[in-house]
Amino acid sequence: MDLAGSLAVVTGATEGIGRATAFALGHAGARVAICARTEANVHATARDLKADGIDAIGMPCDVSDPACVDAFAAFVTRERGVPQVLVNNAGIGRFRPLVELSLDDWDATIGVNVRSLYLVTRAFLKDMLEAETGTIVNIASLAGKNGVEGGTAYCASKHAVLGFSKSLMLEVRKHGLRVVAICPGSVATPFMDKRERPRPARDRALTAEDVAHAVV
Repeated sequence: MDLAGSLAVVTGATEGIGRATAFALGHAGARVAICARTEANVHATARDLKADGIDAIGMPCDVSDPACVDAFAAFVTRERGVPQVLVNNAGIGRFRPLVELSLDDWDATIGVNVRSLYLVTRAFLKDMLEAETGTIVNIASLAGKNGVEGGTAYCASKHAVLGFSKSLMLEVRKHGLRVVAICPGSVATPFMDKRERPRPARDRALTAEDVAHAVV
């Protein structure tokens, strides 16, 4: 993508793939708008981006909360305009046997990994359609194509990301928009470190920068 002067929005941008992607987009010439749940982390990441010469703004946002998402979209549009790139990266995983998986675990996983995909995309999509240009990148996973032991909720959510992405692509391509889903395998990030068993071998995993390179 030619990113010089474009505006890129990245969710879940304060660690791991999201943070690496925000920096990669900024280094490629994009202005960057970020969000994540924790206010202090958002402001710290925005400062780091600016210190690296990147035009960056940030706002804390619970991407599973419609009011928060609408407020974030309004903030971005007011401060920087309509995005040309939207990276739906925010995600969580609760890995445990189904009989140990609580309803709260299930709802949290679907809420962040699937509900937020709908909310964030919908919040920005109308303006992107009117502009007749843009790219939406959804961070899925190989777990969207395969099963993972202890990953019923996570795999279900990532299969949903792929179904959402394919359907949205068919819907918006005639308006000049692209929809891309990226399916990394194991990535050496804090997300991996938080996983309970089974945990992939970190020395054989991708890096967050590998995935960010695929986005850019």
